[in-house]
Amino acid sequence: MLTALLFASLAFAHQSPLHTSSPSTADEPWTSKYGPQTEHGYFGGILSYAHLPYVKCLEDASKPYDIAIFGMPFDTTTTYRPGARFGPYAIRSGSRRQSIPGYAWDLSWEVNPGKLGAELIDCGDVPVTAMDNAKAIDQMEAAYTTLISRPVMGGINALYKDRTSAFALDGKEHPRVVTLGGDHTIVLPILRSLYKVYGPVSVIHFDSHMDTGAVEGRTDQERITHGTYFTIAAEEHLMTNTSIHGGIRSKMMGERQVTHDESVGFQVISAEDLDDYGVNAVIEAIRKRVGSSPVYLSLDIDVIDPGLAPATGTPEAGGWTTREMKRILRGLAGLNFVGADIVEVAPAYDHADITGIAAADLVHDFLVAMLTDTPPRVGHIGSPWADLDLL
Repeated sequence: MLTALLFASLAFAHQSPLHTSSPSTADEPWTSKYGPQTEHGYFGGILSYAHLPYVKCLEDASKPYDIAIFGMPFDTTTTYRPGARFGPYAIRSGSRRQSIPGYAWDLSWEVNPGKLGAELIDCGDVPVTAMDNAKAIDQMEAAYTTLISRPVMGGINALYKDRTSAFALDGKEHPRVVTLGGDHTIVLPILRSLYKVYGPVSVIHFDSHMDTGAVEGRTDQERITHGTYFTIAAEEHLMTNTSIHGGIRSKMMGERQVTHDESVGFQVISAEDLDDYGVNAVIEAIRKRVGSSPVYLSLDIDVIDPGLAPATGTPEAGGWTTREMKRILRGLAGLNFVGADIVEVAPAYDHADITGIAAADLVHDFLVAMLTDTPPRVGHIGSPWADLDLL
């Protein structure tokens, strides 16, 4: 019996030789006629932000990076309309017409974020439970801490600059993360993670709500929501006393909410201040407030008027336009950003993907602002205007 099996195995080996290399496709119909299987520029291939390389960074440490895109699909502390757990998908989908470092140059910045020296990748999403908020918040903190504790790539060309070691407690350069939310509660585990590396940071917070709600009298589970996380962060001393809101316009219980907000460490720029003082004054006030401190940037999509970005959980009328928001972000270039996020995109309430597209474009602005030293010049190449024509 053993002899028969031996002869059978030898016969099979003779008939089916082992392949030590992949067979060539050069003569096959597709390759011989059309070449490599490249992804379609707009709607093909694996979904990542702006077609960046996609790596599951939490389980794969082999790919170093300087800035990572990272999703936090969490929305179980919302107080009105849920659905922001689908925000990371919607933002990535909204970025399909971008391609870094391909089609990523525009007239407003006159640069391409993929050609500013940093290694940019999409690190996928953190797997969070939808059943236990405390566990989910811990999962997000563990994931973010993991990503910012990795060694940096250190750039891919001579334009790269170390922008974090001067503020890090260990004196080392750390990667930065642009997070796709998720409801706004994700900022609490992010600030907890950043505190381990930088200590307290200043926060620039664009939103229609202040998110500094009082928590007295609440149970432990009730204390942390997308409207109170900054209060908890202040209790834990995660922020400096030089933070600032922009775009605030929600209804409140009274003046005491603003007084409480000041005690948390914020100044307030209202939505209407943009009309009364102008874009340049808003930019100047933000830059003056945070100064030279390490800065975390957080943008709730509901800072944009719901007529332009309807897909959000707590819409408020009278917001800024997408163009106004982009103009303000350009004015913040060169601040000492240690991270950024965009949150509260809930695509179930969207129309023709307009909110996801707007959010994806704002992420493009985040990346350039984090990689440049100064705001872009006024005007642009190809313009018919002279400096004297400026308003």
